[in-house]
Amino acid sequence: MSATKLQFSDDQFIDGLRSGNSEVLSALYKKYYNVVLKFIVNNSGTEEAAQDIYQETVIALYENAQKPEFSLNCQLQTYIYSISKRLWLKHLKKSGKTFLFKEDAENEVVDVASDLDEHQEKEKEIEKMNRSLLELGEPCATLIKDFYVHKLNMDEIADKFGYTNADNAKNQKYKCLQRLKKYFFDKKTIEQES
Repeated sequence: MSATKLQFSDDQFIDGLRSGNSEVLSALYKKYYNVVLKFIVNNSGTEEAAQDIYQETVIALYENAQKPEFSLNCQLQTYIYSISKRLWLKHLKKSGKTFLFKEDAENEVVDVASDLDEHQEKEKEIEKMNRSLLELGEPCATLIKDFYVHKLNMDEIADKFGYTNADNAKNQKYKCLQRLKKYFFDKKTIEQES
């Protein structure tokens, strides 16, 4: 049996933040966390970094909501995404990574609707890749993940899977990758035609 999920409108979230309603704050944390998590993880971050950025984002939103002149001029999700993006870019800049970022526009809300669309499209592609990996089966799925996600080298993969040497592991990886491409692109073609 699942608990009843509370639904709030954007205005109810803002009013709840202004009044310090803990139920609204809890619902806010749950509702938009995954958007921030996916953005951070897809842009060189970790789940832990996403938690920190989301915490800072909610604090910034809370502080802004307390200002009498504050009014939400876009969807709350877009606003939260915008703040998170700025905080994450600032974090990346501090860590020495290069990217385009305007210091003087730090407190300005940017229009990230196109970024959000792009992000959602990217998420669909990732989900499609995950489905293709599931259809690929074992040991290919694990081999591909070990190489591309876990960054194991061919010697480590040969040891793990019992191949005689790194060249055999590389050959197997190539075959697995070709099969994966077939699953992924065949589905893409079918989905585009429908």
